[in-house]
Amino acid sequence: MGPGCLLIAETYLLRGVKLVKVEVDQDACISCGTCIDLCPEVFDWNDDEKAQAKAGEVPEELEDTVKEAVESCPTEAIREV
Repeated sequence: MGPGCLLIAETYLLRGVKLVKVEVDQDACISCGTCIDLCPEVFDWNDDEKAQAKAGEVPEELEDTVKEAVESCPTEAIREV
């Protein structure tokens, strides 16, 4: 997959000194909305009706919910990098 295949929506999770980036592969996203249902504080719809991560720092208390959203994506379009 080339660099042009991803519309990267970045959100950072604070984990001690480690920052985790979440990205949504727009080609793989099927707009099911699972991530948005699980964590609307972090994920939202973009103009193409695909999921995206909202910019900015995610509160530490949402880490587990974001991880659940990543694991629940039926097409594995969301991943931590």
